[in-house]
Amino acid sequence: MHDRPTHTLFEDAQGLLVGTGLCGFGLSMLTSAGLVTGQTAGLAVLLSYVTGFGFGVLFFVINLPFYWLAHRHLGRDFTLKTFIAVALVSAFAELADRLVNTQAAHPAVAAVLFGMIAGAGLLAIFRHRASLGGVGILAYYLQERMGWRAGWVQLGFDLALFGAALLVMAPDLVLWSLLGAAILNVIIGVNHRRDRYIAT
Repeated sequence: MHDRPTHTLFEDAQGLLVGTGLCGFGLSMLTSAGLVTGQTAGLAVLLSYVTGFGFGVLFFVINLPFYWLAHRHLGRDFTLKTFIAVALVSAFAELADRLVNTQAAHPAVAAVLFGMIAGAGLLAIFRHRASLGGVGILAYYLQERMGWRAGWVQLGFDLALFGAALLVMAPDLVLWSLLGAAILNVIIGVNHRRDRYIAT
């Protein structure tokens, strides 16, 4: 039985740069249309609307408490790559806000493009054994510790998040946001399979 091939340091670096760049740009497009998404990124987006703080700063800070769980249960390498990925997405989102004009995008267009762009970015991040932290790490921990299914934990968080979004956003924007989140999750669900991608 052959060992799985491994990514080189260069391959990991370029994969994380490309993936986080795509996610950062996608999130900038999302927020320019006043939309929201799920998971930790969505919480940071929603808080940015309520508080006026930038998404990048909030996303980076919200993720800080979760690295201890990641280090303890998922290992040092995964935690380090995830920390780097979160920092890069925060930076790229802030840069995109300053350098790219997406103000003309209709919410429907922004939602679809976000789903496709961020979905591709997350695939690159996942395939190089990293994540964007936060709720995903907590869900994994609760599954291991409490027996709660990680997928249900994440779904419950997202339902609560979109429910909260209805309190501060127009209903049509929340519906367009759900479309973007659905497209992103379909892309991940169809393409992120260990039986088809074997490098580690």
